[in-house]
Amino acid sequence: MTNTPRKGKRKLYISVLPGEQVEVALAEDGEVQEYYVEMVHQAKTKGNIYKGTINNIDTNLQAAFVNYGAEKNGFLQIDEVHPEYYSAPHDPNKGRKYPLIQKVLRSGQEVLVQVVKEPTGSKGAFVTSYLSLPGRFLVLTPGRDQIGVSRKVEDDGERQRLKKLLEGLDPGENLGVIVRTVSVDQPKTSLQRDLSFLKRLWKDVRKKATTEPSPSLIYQERDLATRSIRDYLTDDVNEVWVDDDATAKSVEEFAALVFPRRGLQVRLHNNSEISLWERFSLQKQIEQIYSREVNMPSGGRLVFDQTEALMAIDINSGKIAGKTNFESMALKTNMEAATTIAQQLKLRDVGGQVVIDFIEMRDRNHWREVEKTLRQAMKNDRARHDVGKMSRFGLLQVVRQRLGSSALSISSELCPCCGGSGTRRNMEWQALQALKEILHRLTHDKLNGTLRYECNVELALYLLNHKRERLFELEQKYELRIEVTPKKD
Repeated sequence: MTNTPRKGKRKLYISVLPGEQVEVALAEDGEVQEYYVEMVHQAKTKGNIYKGTINNIDTNLQAAFVNYGAEKNGFLQIDEVHPEYYSAPHDPNKGRKYPLIQKVLRSGQEVLVQVVKEPTGSKGAFVTSYLSLPGRFLVLTPGRDQIGVSRKVEDDGERQRLKKLLEGLDPGENLGVIVRTVSVDQPKTSLQRDLSFLKRLWKDVRKKATTEPSPSLIYQERDLATRSIRDYLTDDVNEVWVDDDATAKSVEEFAALVFPRRGLQVRLHNNSEISLWERFSLQKQIEQIYSREVNMPSGGRLVFDQTEALMAIDINSGKIAGKTNFESMALKTNMEAATTIAQQLKLRDVGGQVVIDFIEMRDRNHWREVEKTLRQAMKNDRARHDVGKMSRFGLLQVVRQRLGSSALSISSELCPCCGGSGTRRNMEWQALQALKEILHRLTHDKLNGTLRYECNVELALYLLNHKRERLFELEQKYELRIEVTPKKD
């Protein structure tokens, strides 16, 4: 059974493996627009608020390392330290914008910090003492009196309307609010209701912060299933599908709390013979997110290669090779690639530097068309981004903010064969190294009639099939038996 979404409407899909994993896909007209995954054992800490203790201060980095209960201390830069934690007054109008960290903070000092960036590799989490609590329509910013509208609300008329609505809202003393993008066209009552909810939440956070020891978790960001309702359920999302009964109920309860007048119905997928992704023909699209290559309708192909410094994207022309009107076909493929790349960057949550190698075009007007197409396609990307200009060699640079841990990063590990290089030594080279090792052992080890050489199954078969004569020669020369055996798993 296949369900095709109605034209122009979006659907939210939540697939749950109870106690282990949550997957969320946002699709429009049957095409996946956004995809997120969260594994329970890799639960995200971004957005969590902790009561921590300053472990040590690095004067060279002008940063403090905060013990907030994680394996590695959090990294707190001086520009992320709220003035309320300064032990001495500082006037930013006189000289330095920020004080020297060693003069205003001390080891052993307790601070409330929020995780801004997840820990990666050998680096601990990036934390801030400028806290924020996200609601459905507003973000509450304790300790800051700012009242503003998200920069992503680009319509000037709507920005002015929202600013006027804010004038009638009273966040309270030493509290600020930022209106989120989803507040577009929302009435004042919706914003007021959200503000009341956030103020109650902040009151609970403050109370807990005064009673709990350090280090401890003070506020935990909601799980992915609930966050998806809060962050992705816009007015054009007409259906929510969930394949787990308990999750469906909790999602419906939260939706009723956030959207009391909407009456959203959460639909349950309970067909054990077919998965949620298969039912709505989303499986292949999701699998493609994990693939190095992405095929385009015209026959062209995108190749994604992640390096330490950047993501490189190559566009292979496919069917256009050998065409007489190469320039027009190159433009068509590049335009199609620009749209597909924008979608893939969002799906894969690619962060940092991205370099795209477009098919070279001579006409500079064509360059501008491709740039414009890419910018337009990336307009609905939630992440902050900046699109550069195409060089005469066909290279275009994009910088994109990573929103969280991508599905690719949390589900992948370095290949034990290639060590992450993407290639490995061929079997002939491996066999020659094995023969060198065997020869070394024959000449240096004290052997009792037999040399046993253990290796992986593939190499063992290659040695026995392609190097049997050489092994026999060594046996004859050193007058003993050589046994090549595969390692046991």
